[in-house]
Amino acid sequence: MQYNVGDIIYTKKKHPCGDNKWEVVRAGADYKIKCCKCSRFVMLTLDDLKKITKKIEKA
Repeated sequence: MQYNVGDIIYTKKKHPCGDNKWEVVRAGADYKIKCCKCSRFVMLTLDDLKKITKKIEKA
Protein backbone atom coordinates (compact mmCIF):
# COMPACT_ATOMS: atom_id res chain seq x y z
CA MET A 1 0.00 0.00 0.00
CA GLN A 2 1.38 3.42 -0.89
CA TYR A 3 0.55 6.63 0.92
CA ASN A 4 1.07 10.01 -0.72
CA VAL A 5 0.84 13.54 0.64
CA GLY A 6 -2.77 14.71 0.50
CA ASP A 7 -4.33 11.23 0.72
CA ILE A 8 -7.20 10.82 3.18
CA ILE A 9 -7.05 7.66 5.27
CA TYR A 10 -9.59 6.13 7.63
CA THR A 11 -8.38 4.36 10.77
CA LYS A 12 -9.87 1.30 12.44
CA LYS A 13 -10.21 3.10 15.79
CA LYS A 14 -11.47 6.63 16.34
CA HIS A 15 -9.32 9.47 17.64
CA PRO A 16 -10.38 10.79 21.09
CA CYS A 17 -12.05 13.75 19.34
CA GLY A 18 -14.46 11.27 17.71
CA ASP A 19 -13.21 11.23 14.10
CA ASN A 20 -11.36 8.49 12.22
CA LYS A 21 -10.49 10.55 9.12
CA TRP A 22 -6.84 11.63 8.70
CA GLU A 23 -4.84 13.45 6.01
CA VAL A 24 -1.28 12.39 5.11
CA VAL A 25 0.88 15.49 5.55
CA ARG A 26 4.37 14.02 5.20
CA ALA A 27 5.59 10.83 3.53
CA GLY A 28 9.05 9.30 3.73
CA ALA A 29 10.86 7.28 6.38
CA ASP A 30 8.16 8.39 8.83
CA TYR A 31 4.62 9.42 8.00
CA LYS A 32 2.91 12.43 9.54
CA ILE A 33 -0.88 12.41 9.59
CA LYS A 34 -3.30 15.14 10.67
CA CYS A 35 -6.75 14.60 12.15
CA CYS A 36 -9.33 16.22 9.89
CA LYS A 37 -11.55 17.25 12.82
CA CYS A 38 -9.20 18.63 15.49
CA SER A 39 -5.98 19.14 13.44
CA ARG A 40 -3.73 17.13 15.76
CA PHE A 41 -0.61 15.58 14.24
CA VAL A 42 0.76 12.06 14.73
CA MET A 43 4.01 10.64 13.35
CA LEU A 44 4.14 6.92 12.54
CA THR A 45 6.39 4.45 10.77
CA LEU A 46 5.08 2.78 7.62
CA ASP A 47 4.50 -0.50 9.47
CA ASP A 48 2.45 1.21 12.19
CA LEU A 49 0.43 3.14 9.61
CA LYS A 50 -0.42 -0.04 7.70
CA LYS A 51 -1.70 -1.65 10.92
CA ILE A 52 -4.16 1.13 11.76
CA THR A 53 -5.46 1.94 8.25
CA LYS A 54 -8.88 0.74 7.14
CA LYS A 55 -9.43 2.65 3.86
CA ILE A 56 -7.65 5.20 1.64
CA GLU A 57 -9.04 7.97 -0.59
CA LYS A 58 -6.45 9.06 -3.15
CA ALA A 59 -5.81 12.78 -3.57
